Amino acid sequence: MSEQEWFNKDFYKVLGVSKDADDAAIKKAYRKLARTWHPDKNPGDEKAETRFKEIGEAYSVLSNKEQRRKYDAIRSMASGGARFSAGGAGGPDLSDLFGGAFTGGGTRVNFGGGADFGDILGGLFGASQPFAGAQGFGGGGFDPGRSGFASSPFAGAQTPRPRKGEDRHASTSITFREALAGTEVIMSIDGSKQKVRLPKGVKDGQKIRLRKKGRPGVNGGAPGDLVITIHVGTHPVFTRDHDNLRIVLPVTFAEATLGAKIEVPLLDGSSVTVKVPAGTQSGAVLRVRGRGVETSKTKGDLLIEVRVAVPKDLNDTQKAALEGFIATLEDSDPRAELLTKAKA
Repeated sequence: MSEQEWFNKDFYKVLGVSKDADDAAIKKAYRKLARTWHPDKNPGDEKAETRFKEIGEAYSVLSNKEQRRKYDAIRSMASGGARFSAGGAGGPDLSDLFGGAFTGGGTRVNFGGGADFGDILGGLFGASQPFAGAQGFGGGGFDPGRSGFASSPFAGAQTPRPRKGEDRHASTSITFREALAGTEVIMSIDGSKQKVRLPKGVKDGQKIRLRKKGRPGVNGGAPGDLVITIHVGTHPVFTRDHDNLRIVLPVTFAEATLGAKIEVPLLDGSSVTVKVPAGTQSGAVLRVRGRGVETSKTKGDLLIEVRVAVPKDLNDTQKAALEGFIATLEDSDPRAELLTKAKA
């Protein structure tokens, strides 16, 4: 703002204070008005932005003792009856404006081709440009971040940065079969229904992240995410071992001893035939390739743990047959090396 405009600006009225208000009163009035009209509280409101600039202009002058003294002097002369009339050579003629200041009378000052108040007031206040120190009020308008507004409590304030919204958290429970096949669940989140598609092979305790389904962002930031924790139920036959499925296969003593072909169930309801080699020990694991957990990246195996089922409640005939068989194995001791290894 040029110094000429000071004649038409009532900064005391802008801040709502009296002309004899002290620094504390001026600062208090400014802070209250600045909070009310700050652009951050009135986004997109041009009227508020203009009002905020006016408040800043007024405070910048009145909060500076030297600037306030000069402003009061100019306003005092203007209110004393300064008259403007057409001058020579097309320029304005200021009459009696500074008469009292220089001679005590009605001295007439003529300006050919235009008046520069900076030069006029320089003589009054002992400086060629009494407003040179008042920065921040040039042709671009008021800017609270520039040096001329350093005394403002809002100096250096920046527009708040965009911030991502907070994540929302939820959980859901699905069956073992649903986890391996993939499924769609409908969840109630913050009172609204949310349809969620779970991929094949999801694990117990796994977290599924849905982008931008969380809380709204702040100051234009992106929304947060929705994080869903998956709880998978157990199955009576199958267990999961990473991307493999495990099953315990009971076999008879004869099947384990002589070998056999046995039908093993699969999770989808079908079955697969596996060969149990002769002499298979209890606890041995057989592998069927590609019959485990299927995901978007891989397909696991089916691991079959062989477990020899010991017969109970044998009748007399069975006992006699078993005792006859044992008699043929008198020289066979499965624990022969156990004691030797234990002492080593």
